Amino acid sequence: MDRILCPGASPTEFSDICIRETWSTFTLTFFVFSLYFFAAPHIFLPQWVTQAARLIKKPFKTFMTIHEAEALSGDDGAELHVEEHVPLWRTLVFAFIGLLEMIIWLATGAYNSILSRPALNPFLNVFAWSYTVARPIAYPSATVPYDLFCIYSLQLFSEAFQLGGMLFTRDAFGIPLPSTDIVALHAVNLSLVVILLAVVLYMPMAIPSGKVNIKDIGQTVTPEDYAPLGSWITFAWVYPLIRKGTITTLNEEDVWALSPTIQSRPIFAKFMSIQTVSLAKRLFWANSLDLILEFLISTLSVFFEFLNPFFLNHILSSIETKDRPQAYVYAILMFLGSVLKSQSDLHHLWFSRRAATRTRSELMAMIYDKALKRKDLSGIVRKEEEKKDDQKEKGDKSKKDSKDTKEKEQVGADVGKIVNLMAGDANRVSMTITAIYMMYNAPVEIVIGLLYLYNLLGPSALVGLFVLIAGWPLNTYLTKRSMEIYRGTAKVRDKRMGVVSELIGAIKFIKFFAWEYKWINRAMDEREKEMSWMLKSRINSIMFYILWSSTPILVSIISFMTYILLGNELTVSVAFTAIALFGMIRTPLNVLPNFVIQVAQTKVALDRIAGFLNEEEVTEQVSSLKKDKFTLQQSRELLNESALGLENATFKWNEVETAKPAKGKQDQTIDGVESVTLQTEGSEIDGQTEEDHQFRLEQISVIFPEDKLTVVTGPTASGKTALLMAVLGEMTLLNGRILMCKDTSTIDANGNMLAISYAAQSPWLRHQSIRDNILFGYPYDEQRYQAVLEACALKPDLEILEDGDNTEIGARGVSLSGGQKARVALARAVYARTKYVLLDDPLSAVDSHTSRFLYEKLLRGSLLASRTVVLVTHHVDLVLPGAHYLVRMLDGRIDTQGTVSDLRTSGLLEDITHEAEAEAQKETQVVVGEVADAEVEAVEGGNGNQVTTENLSKPRKLVEDEKREQGGVKWKIYKKYLQASSYWVWGILLVFVILNQFLAVGEKYWIKVWGEAYNSSEPSTAMIQFAPMHLSAAPEHGLSLDGFAHQASPSSPAMFSTRIAFNLPSVYENPMFYVGVYAAIGVLNALLSVIATAIQYTGALRASRILFRQLLVTVVRATFRFHDTTPQGRMLNRFGKDIETIDSSLAGSLQNVNSSLANFFASVITIAVIFPFFLLPATILGFIYRELSIGYLNTGRDLRRMESNSRSPIFSDFSELLEGIVTVRAFSAEKRFLDNIHTKIDFTTRMWYGFWMTNRWLLLSFDLLGGFAVLITALFSISRPDASSGLAGICITSALSFTMSVYWSCRFWTTLELDLNSVERIVEYLDLPQEPPVIIDSNRPPAYWPSSSKDQILVSVENLSVKYAPDLPAVIQDVSFSLKAGERIGLLGRTGSGKSTLAMSILRFVDPSSGKIIIDGVDISSIGIHDLRSRLTFIPQDAALFSGTLRDNLDPFGEHTDVECLDVLQRVQMTMQSQFPSRRTSRAPSTAATPTSSRPPSIIGVDREDTVSSAGSTVTNMDGKTTVSLDTQVSPGGTNFSQGQRQLISMARALLRRSSIVVLDEATSSIDFATDAKIQATIREEFTGSLLLTVAHRLRTIIDYDRLLVLDKGKVVELDTPWNLIQKEGGIFRTMCLKSGTFAQLEAAAKAKAEETSASS
Repeated sequence: MDRILCPGASPTEFSDICIRETWSTFTLTFFVFSLYFFAAPHIFLPQWVTQAARLIKKPFKTFMTIHEAEALSGDDGAELHVEEHVPLWRTLVFAFIGLLEMIIWLATGAYNSILSRPALNPFLNVFAWSYTVARPIAYPSATVPYDLFCIYSLQLFSEAFQLGGMLFTRDAFGIPLPSTDIVALHAVNLSLVVILLAVVLYMPMAIPSGKVNIKDIGQTVTPEDYAPLGSWITFAWVYPLIRKGTITTLNEEDVWALSPTIQSRPIFAKFMSIQTVSLAKRLFWANSLDLILEFLISTLSVFFEFLNPFFLNHILSSIETKDRPQAYVYAILMFLGSVLKSQSDLHHLWFSRRAATRTRSELMAMIYDKALKRKDLSGIVRKEEEKKDDQKEKGDKSKKDSKDTKEKEQVGADVGKIVNLMAGDANRVSMTITAIYMMYNAPVEIVIGLLYLYNLLGPSALVGLFVLIAGWPLNTYLTKRSMEIYRGTAKVRDKRMGVVSELIGAIKFIKFFAWEYKWINRAMDEREKEMSWMLKSRINSIMFYILWSSTPILVSIISFMTYILLGNELTVSVAFTAIALFGMIRTPLNVLPNFVIQVAQTKVALDRIAGFLNEEEVTEQVSSLKKDKFTLQQSRELLNESALGLENATFKWNEVETAKPAKGKQDQTIDGVESVTLQTEGSEIDGQTEEDHQFRLEQISVIFPEDKLTVVTGPTASGKTALLMAVLGEMTLLNGRILMCKDTSTIDANGNMLAISYAAQSPWLRHQSIRDNILFGYPYDEQRYQAVLEACALKPDLEILEDGDNTEIGARGVSLSGGQKARVALARAVYARTKYVLLDDPLSAVDSHTSRFLYEKLLRGSLLASRTVVLVTHHVDLVLPGAHYLVRMLDGRIDTQGTVSDLRTSGLLEDITHEAEAEAQKETQVVVGEVADAEVEAVEGGNGNQVTTENLSKPRKLVEDEKREQGGVKWKIYKKYLQASSYWVWGILLVFVILNQFLAVGEKYWIKVWGEAYNSSEPSTAMIQFAPMHLSAAPEHGLSLDGFAHQASPSSPAMFSTRIAFNLPSVYENPMFYVGVYAAIGVLNALLSVIATAIQYTGALRASRILFRQLLVTVVRATFRFHDTTPQGRMLNRFGKDIETIDSSLAGSLQNVNSSLANFFASVITIAVIFPFFLLPATILGFIYRELSIGYLNTGRDLRRMESNSRSPIFSDFSELLEGIVTVRAFSAEKRFLDNIHTKIDFTTRMWYGFWMTNRWLLLSFDLLGGFAVLITALFSISRPDASSGLAGICITSALSFTMSVYWSCRFWTTLELDLNSVERIVEYLDLPQEPPVIIDSNRPPAYWPSSSKDQILVSVENLSVKYAPDLPAVIQDVSFSLKAGERIGLLGRTGSGKSTLAMSILRFVDPSSGKIIIDGVDISSIGIHDLRSRLTFIPQDAALFSGTLRDNLDPFGEHTDVECLDVLQRVQMTMQSQFPSRRTSRAPSTAATPTSSRPPSIIGVDREDTVSSAGSTVTNMDGKTTVSLDTQVSPGGTNFSQGQRQLISMARALLRRSSIVVLDEATSSIDFATDAKIQATIREEFTGSLLLTVAHRLRTIIDYDRLLVLDKGKVVELDTPWNLIQKEGGIFRTMCLKSGTFAQLEAAAKAKAEETSASS
């Protein structure tokens, strides 16, 4: 090059104009040649070259273009039209200027050739500009031509480099400028390039398609995709949002919609098409381009970062040598370097944030999609925890066991774990991607820094490497330990969330039994386990902090000491630059080991997600998401299109499939699963294993007749529900096959889809209006809808409800009675135009009158005509006339099946129906007020429907939208957290922050003294630090795990006197004195930092413990109204994400703000003292900083609050889905639910992404302002005649520190307010309306209370009135009556009469507005509710069970013996008396089904005593698979028991308590009639000494009671014996009996009771 182009010049001699031109031209030419090469066809290249090129280009392919995303997100399938109009003037400008440039350079080259000058460079420029002419003509583009933009940018830098070089060589070396024509040529070229760049910067990034209204861009549509390139580079497109957020509180509609390229639906569709084995690989290929560009740009940013110390060194050297012109040039170059770094930081962070956003949405959608397809494991009971504890106690910590444990935690995820996967693990993976640049940038920074230090200090710099190498073993150990701790913490957090979720889900039942503090203690026990893991994590973090704090200091100490011992002088310029470089490598030294931990923890999170994604799924036959046209066609060909049934099929309940236990350990649980069986004699003989005892449907063959009604009947837990679940594909098929095909696109001749609708035994309703629940996403058909309401007997209910079918019913159908919920679910199944309708015992929840109505209007009506209906019921006598086919289940087998006519002919029908008819005759039901109990709604909903009638046109919201605070965080929130973590902690931390600042200044001051001691006997005392702040924010705020900032943030010194007043030893004679003082300061600084961290962690743990307990107690003790009107997901969000924020990051955020502000003030004071005139530009800069900061803080605060609130609906929807997954799949509604979650994910991502874009805008703005501040400071420093290099170094580095302090102060303040938002949300719940005091110590009832002798008054109600709000009418009006001990009282009344309110008043769920209730001489309002409810017993209609053992459910406080617990189970028919006493408390079984005792096909006329003794000796002995013991494990919610069994266990609880007062809300609706009769007999016999108050729905139940209390409109209208009331002409009770159709039987029963009473008296 020097010989041919630039004779006599070296290739690196940039002072030569020819060398500068050559480098610029060759760089540009090579780039243009590459463009030509890749644009040309490769037909002549070898195949391996083209294949290699394709492989190289594959990761650089855009994951999804905007128009591809728009097409995937479209629901209408319409073709996407994009009109690209290219303005002609733009093409002309590009071509004309390019052609002009070619002419100019061609002429220049020819001129140089004539004069025998080097002419290659001009001709190469002609070649380069030729591309700019050809490209816009051949391929005109309406969007940004990035190839031209790169060429023009290179031209700009080339011309700036050459012109700047001319000026620099003139001022620095005195080289005169070239001739005027050359300078003019470059100036013209520069002007033309600027014009071309301006045109390109004005061009849009993308052209909107026909789906986008151009007017909406910037209003509702994000301008990010369509903004001009210039707006995008400067992030000006974000400013309109910030401007609006500055002046007003942002709302949802103010935030732009997401770009289609990061919306959940299209990216999920594209993501699922990626075929790779590993989840991590799939994530990479979905984000490969962003990650590669992020890597390249962030690496470039590292090189720009080292320009600061490079130019700082040259500026100081120039000042020392009095070469100020050169110093000015370096100052300007330093500014340009900071601008380039700000742009590279902006773009690499933008790319990483895009990748993180996509990953977050992809993972959340994948988890939800998997939940829609995985097998339902809701009834599974796992005992891995117990096994692990046993292993721990035995000291078994083998690798094999650890591996097994790891594998186990990957399967069988419960609700708590799945929610944590979405809330925590997906977010952790996402945040790791945003910070992944730290992992590959840190080594680059360390290498560059060490090379620079080696250039500066020589071999001394490498000595410090030994410190790093020595620390790696300890770092590796701590990293490994951190992974173990994280895994353990995640596991106990999952378990804690599971307990809290179960507690909140069953809070009503817990209140009924006064078990609140039992459950609070249970949740706190799990919390303490979590806290112990958190303590281990904090100790590990402190060990890391010690390592990270001491390593950089030791490196600098050893390097400086070696440098001095080698005889070198530590001058000011060397010291300043070395300190700057040590500061710059300190951050990557801290980040690298920390990020290894973060990556390891992210791998754990990915493994947890992958484990869940690998769980077993239902088949394509069951899941509509797994079907495609091919599989649908294939299934139709294999199966008869009209067939629904089973063929030689054997099923078991779904299980978590793990390895079988070793031989000899058969007494352990099988596959980690506990299920329920019933223990009988012979269950452990003949060498049978527990595998033999698993409930199964055995050899089932049944085809339900098409377009006919099939009735399925059988005893409780005989497998009726299991049969429907098997048909739906929700059980594990062992052999045989399922005959079922769902295809919603196929319509039969009757207009019905070839699909299934299903009504579960426990109705699953969504948090929506009644109408939306019935429609279930299907189009609204007015005529059909009204017909469904009529046929399902819902019209009377809707007429009573104020908002009719727009009434919001809340999660799980709160505010509706059991019968209403059943009929709404029934209406949903009927409304859907499906061919198959499966109904699981809907008649059990309604009274006999409604049952008959449903039979006549619905089952025999037109809505179910021409549809295949399968009805599970005990009401065989009622539905048999309309049934075509009958199936009787017995112990998991079909005992009898056939058409009704065939069974009748064979005589089998009589055996099946005789008993049912006899029971039905005894248990005739009538309307007693089940329909639309307004007062039930009121009790369960707090104030029910008794509301003012304002704004009737708009339905009232049962569940209000989540509250969102406005403005800054209030002082009371800060105070609450400071108080919880202790004021002393933060007082001490503040002192430590100040001490750290002084020590940091002292350290750098001493370096300056040390350096100047070589030149002067009176060394200058001013010194500066160029080192990062120690931060401790959490990874979710964009930092690494320990929170070290990703940029070197200088600390700021204060000013000291410029003279020292004491004599120091000679630096030549005693150099180790200087080294020793420096080492002492550094070590003391590190020690204080470690102590401060330990104190901070202590305060954080204290606050975590206190706030969690306060939140837990407040929520548990909140009123019924709160729990009915607050979605469970909203509460779980507080216990999940908000508590986790307080646990992990809040204390660190507060500490970071303190440190950043201290740095900021120190920096400003330092510069102002040295250069007072700096205050003038600083004031202007400060005003701009303030305006930008206010805009960012206000906007960011609103966005993060909305994002925080938007998470709750996702979790609520998720929990709701998991509860009703069987129903959703049965209806083939999975896609609708998936679309819904996409919308909710997009909403929360919209706020999350918007916040981070405002943050990127802030970073760019502050970087540019900071660069300007440094430039001004540098110019001040250089221009002062008396300024020394030391003072200049102080000012410049202080300006750098000032800049970063402002940015991080603003950033951390926003982070702090976000974290405090979690405290804010928790504090909001600490003020919830609470129930009355639990215990009133001054007025506790005696231990024997309540107890009165028989026939003495036990309950006295005096002038009782009840209101649900002061401004509402009374529900109970001036009621007075007395009840005697031992009486059995039936509580009756029409709809809205107040009977349930009265019953609840006795338990103080509703306090009287006037009057009082006296129980055994004690006014219940004067004692605590725990004392009251623990002495009474309430048996609700819907039984609830909890995870744990059966004994825990019966006797959670351990107040009774095992014998007593077994006795009550036997009394309610849950267990049989074993002939072998040793077997009565056998081990826990492990089978999957749940049958109770069986009986022969017909037991007629058998008394209760006979049944108890004989049942175990009939079918049960023969089958031997029905086993229950006190150690039987119960799954959350008791889902591994049948609904009938749950009610039996609930009855057993009541028997065990033996309260003097029992309130019974008829709870036998889901039990077969024979068992029901036994239960009623049990009630009559076991509660003889108790006052039994029954809220009746069956007249037969209470016809033989002692007295009946009839309410009407809140008043007692009748109170007498049944016999007297049934004889009362015109009486309400007599009217009810007359309407029943069984008046004679009721009258006879009442008379018999009266005669019995008369005889006994």
